[in-house]
Amino acid sequence: MLHRRDFLAGLAGLAALGHGRGALAQAGTSAGAGAAIFRVVTPYEINGLDPVRSGFVFTRLQIAETLLGADDGGRPVPQLATAWSLSEDRLRWRFTLRPAARFHDGTPVTATAVAACLERARALPGVLINAPIARITAEEDTVVIQTTRPFASMPAFVAHSSTMILAPAAFEGETVRAILGTGPYRVAEMVLPQRVDAVRFEGWDGPAPAVERLSYLAAGRGETRGTMAESGQAEMVCQLAPETVDRLRRNPRVQVVVQAIPRTRLIKLNCGSPLFSDARARRALSLALDRAGMARALLRSAPSAATQLFPASMAEWHVPSLAPLERNLEEARRLLGELGWQPGAEGILAREGRPFRFTLRTFSDRPELPVLATAMQSQLREIGVDMQIAIVNSGEIPAGHQDGTLEAALLARNFALVPDPLGTLLLDFGPKGGDWGAMNWSSPELVAVMEKLGGTADPAERAALRGRAATILHEEMPVIPVSWFDQSTAISRRVAHLTVDPLELSYRIAGARWAS
Repeated sequence: MLHRRDFLAGLAGLAALGHGRGALAQAGTSAGAGAAIFRVVTPYEINGLDPVRSGFVFTRLQIAETLLGADDGGRPVPQLATAWSLSEDRLRWRFTLRPAARFHDGTPVTATAVAACLERARALPGVLINAPIARITAEEDTVVIQTTRPFASMPAFVAHSSTMILAPAAFEGETVRAILGTGPYRVAEMVLPQRVDAVRFEGWDGPAPAVERLSYLAAGRGETRGTMAESGQAEMVCQLAPETVDRLRRNPRVQVVVQAIPRTRLIKLNCGSPLFSDARARRALSLALDRAGMARALLRSAPSAATQLFPASMAEWHVPSLAPLERNLEEARRLLGELGWQPGAEGILAREGRPFRFTLRTFSDRPELPVLATAMQSQLREIGVDMQIAIVNSGEIPAGHQDGTLEAALLARNFALVPDPLGTLLLDFGPKGGDWGAMNWSSPELVAVMEKLGGTADPAERAALRGRAATILHEEMPVIPVSWFDQSTAISRRVAHLTVDPLELSYRIAGARWAS
């Protein structure tokens, strides 16, 4: 059901620039006053200005830039850096900056300012904390990253949004007070956590974008986003429910782009809980899931049923020889019986007087997640497991990880937000796990494999190490794969030359044009 308040909030959020109580306006006059506004609607709120929290919003809107970007295949491409090289000893990466680049406050981009930004990012929870960096220095127009050991994945790490570069004036001490980036668009106004308005940056040193003004709105409810796409209230709408996609395909004013992306819906488990500490219990829960049925009936995409953690679209990480994840209730019951779980009251398994009962957190920003959770609740009940469901704000999942209250969560994890998936794996499955990955689980072998993988450039060795990493996660199952992901995006036919980034690094608005 569409909530009228949510819908009206969406319409208000897409109002013209210069309105909104509580807005954070930044310096500069509005460019292109009166020009058409390119409106983007997504589920993602802006949870603060710091790059490690919401940097992805500003990099996707091309307000801020990272040193490098990535093409559709994950290969590095220039962004703020025009060139990069590696020393013969493979310990020094050099990134040469665009000579005419300027920050949105008009000051020139210097290697010193960029190095300071990266050093700050390295001290915060983000991808750089997992890279073997000894120091970051500036040499004229070049940023130099010295590593303690060879690290072939560095170009992918400096393409992650948490490493976006801001002007020195953006900071007050260590706190980000304004978004002063280097991209083709600059912030005109913000209303946190919902909206960002931006205009073309006239000091941009690249080709001037045809789209002069844009507005970003975070609308958490899938029904709201679908209605806004259908009614022409946005030019680009992300994360659509399967039933919404079917309806929008019949709308002549909208183009729907559906593509497989390197994202997996999965169940995150607290492996420190007595319920899940044994891999056999995690395997039993996996065996109870009817992935094929959920993919067909709920996701309307039979190929999306996950047979392992990494989808086939991630060819370098997908291991065809792994035994596919399948449903087998008899085997699930046998494994739980081995662990001492026996049928109790109302058919719920019990051990030492304690029922097999836990709460799974999920969120409605991705509209299919609560539906999938409800289906899994019924499927787990068939083996005597009582799973309760809590629909929460997505932020309660990492918060529950940090404070130890999380028992389980259903979420969707993109393994290519760092173009080399190793970056995300280090975040999720390192020695201490990760907010969106393993909880109270670690594998010394996996950590060693990932360390070797980051250090070698030999294709055969890298392939073998990726296969071993995937196998460990498949066998130990600290997270349970449920389904692979089809990204659904609605694009207004008022827009031309707009492509959808499968890695979700950019909305590519600067390359779009108005159709009329």
